[in-house]
Amino acid sequence: MESTRTLKDKLFLILKGLGMGAANKVPGISGGVVAFVAGFYEEFIYSLRKVNRKAFKLLINGRFKSFYNYINGRFLSLLFFGMVVSYFSVSKVLDYFIKHYELYIWSVFFGMIIGSIYYINKDFRDWNYKTYTSLALGILIGLSISFLNPAKENDNLWFVFFCGIISVSGMTLPGFSGSFILILLGNYVLLLVDSVNALFDTFYEVFGGNFTFINNSERIRMLKVLAVFTLGSVTGLVTFSHMLSYILKHYKSITLSAIIGFIVGSLGVVWPWKNTIYKLKEDGTHILDSTGTKVVLNYERYVPKLNSDTYYAIAFIFLGIAIVLALEYYGQKTKKINE
Repeated sequence: MESTRTLKDKLFLILKGLGMGAANKVPGISGGVVAFVAGFYEEFIYSLRKVNRKAFKLLINGRFKSFYNYINGRFLSLLFFGMVVSYFSVSKVLDYFIKHYELYIWSVFFGMIIGSIYYINKDFRDWNYKTYTSLALGILIGLSISFLNPAKENDNLWFVFFCGIISVSGMTLPGFSGSFILILLGNYVLLLVDSVNALFDTFYEVFGGNFTFINNSERIRMLKVLAVFTLGSVTGLVTFSHMLSYILKHYKSITLSAIIGFIVGSLGVVWPWKNTIYKLKEDGTHILDSTGTKVVLNYERYVPKLNSDTYYAIAFIFLGIAIVLALEYYGQKTKKINE
């Protein structure tokens, strides 16, 4: 696969990584949907599946080039590079737009999910009672997750490790938002805001020659939490990829119909017309994270009135659909060239 990739393809792969990174951070959006629609989902799962016992043997024996080639390293490194860059750039811009143009941004996301459902469903022909049952279960699970109430924050390291495993589900399983699941588990702010800010502050201080953070017990606690969360995420990524690779190979139709169901169910999370409910202290004031941002508890959804804002939002839904169709067009074009 690597030998057929042009420089343009590699740049687009980084851009896809940017898209996956941004999608994974936003509650309700699944990075796996980006991978699915952009046409590299199966290669992504296949490459992650290569991180196995043989790969570790190559690594331990110092055969780094063989290890790199075995795990499809060029593909994974470009993709993960895009995700990392996204976390500190695109996702920050996205945070700004969600804060100031929330209705329109959620409308674009809603449209992208609808476009994704069309994309996956249009080539799916194997409908029977098993796949319809799988579809119904997927929708039910997706909608149930949308309306669950969040748990309280928990920094127990075993629970943090579990959160890491669960959070990557959005990357490997289209329709499951890892970020939204972290909100439900009560640890979104702890793991994706506070601990990341602690790491950023630590790097900033170290590069400035300041090592006083070693005596800061709170900072050390946050760095431990982030390290355990990262370990859990890597474990989840490899484990999920092996499971999904096996399931896709042996039960492809049932798996795809379930994925369509998950994505349909996720529409409940990204419904544009919703009021954000924030966590409050006992005295009624807002709880803030380490950046001074109000902590989200959940969303209260409603049916909109017909006014100019609603019409604009509907237009943005169509924009979201158009973005997915454009990605699909590029994916099909690339596939034909590579064949």
